[in-house]
Amino acid sequence: MSLHGSSPVGVLVCGAGVFGRNHLRVYRALEDEAVPVRLAAVIEPDLVRAGAAATDWGAPVFSSVQECLAARAKNQVDFSAASVCTPTSVHFNVSEALLAAGIDLLIEKPIATTVAEATRLVDLAAQHNRILQTGHLERFNPAVIATEPLLNHPMFFEAHRLSVFSPRALDVDVVLDLMVHDLDIVLSLVQSPVRSLHAVGLPILSRKVDIANVRIEFESGCVANFTASRVSTEKVRKLRFFQPHQYVSIDYARQDLLLIDVSRAAHADPATIASAAFTAAPGFPGLQIDKPVVKPGEPLRLEIESFLECVHTRSTPRVSGEDGRAALALALDVNAAIEAHAERAGLHRFMGPSQKGVHPLASH
Repeated sequence: MSLHGSSPVGVLVCGAGVFGRNHLRVYRALEDEAVPVRLAAVIEPDLVRAGAAATDWGAPVFSSVQECLAARAKNQVDFSAASVCTPTSVHFNVSEALLAAGIDLLIEKPIATTVAEATRLVDLAAQHNRILQTGHLERFNPAVIATEPLLNHPMFFEAHRLSVFSPRALDVDVVLDLMVHDLDIVLSLVQSPVRSLHAVGLPILSRKVDIANVRIEFESGCVANFTASRVSTEKVRKLRFFQPHQYVSIDYARQDLLLIDVSRAAHADPATIASAAFTAAPGFPGLQIDKPVVKPGEPLRLEIESFLECVHTRSTPRVSGEDGRAALALALDVNAAIEAHAERAGLHRFMGPSQKGVHPLASH
């Protein structure tokens, strides 16, 4: 960041659960490093977590957004930006109140629970000239950033995001919990409207869909397959895609990038082929295997640094509110397709009442 010397921006963190604690940690670390940010307040209704937050971070803790904004109106706390790390089900109510009060927001994904809610937040941000950034963390993964210059008309994606079961985010299904990351990444890379999608999903350990598989075709002709599970015995976070004469593999967790290139190998001179930058695939001398340089970094810190820079410079976020709405809309379409498939396959007897009809297309 190049903001040293700027006036510190006071920041509120809404929610002191798993995500909120990580935001608190990063803000405090940046503050300690003399980045122009100041942890000003925390909102946490749970008494145990609220007490821990007050002890750990030394900032005033409020039980509700209304209580916090009332204290701000009395000049008891001073902040102009906030991270919304509450459960998804209350993203909208918290964010609407903060935007109406003129607060710049970083909202953890998904931005809201319906497209109508997301649109209301986007409109409020524009009305009040506020920064609205959606917390799609993988956009700030160094491997994803390093991939962007390599794009050349991608035509097939394969995404796998598997996680062990955790009760952390059971207010949403696996599509809104995990798959939405990859939906957002692919939307940003393909830059093409969706033409069709087919999906299947099942609840396993919760009353919502815990495992899902989706096939999406875009107007560009690109096809993408997504698999997400929160009942796996292992953690996998990988995205692979093919484009003319190239195969690219991203390992989100390892921040690792692999490129297999046919066209460059065919035109490479002998000196390049002999260099350390060029590795011929065993048994396939026409293939160049390359590992582009990926500058390591913590995605959350990079995300928050980017948000603070947008707050200071009033620039458009890397992941805007509109981007968050687009990813949410696609995730809801996926859930509608899962619902339609369950109806055709007679799977409703396995679905809990909280899953059936939870994401109607009418919400668009």
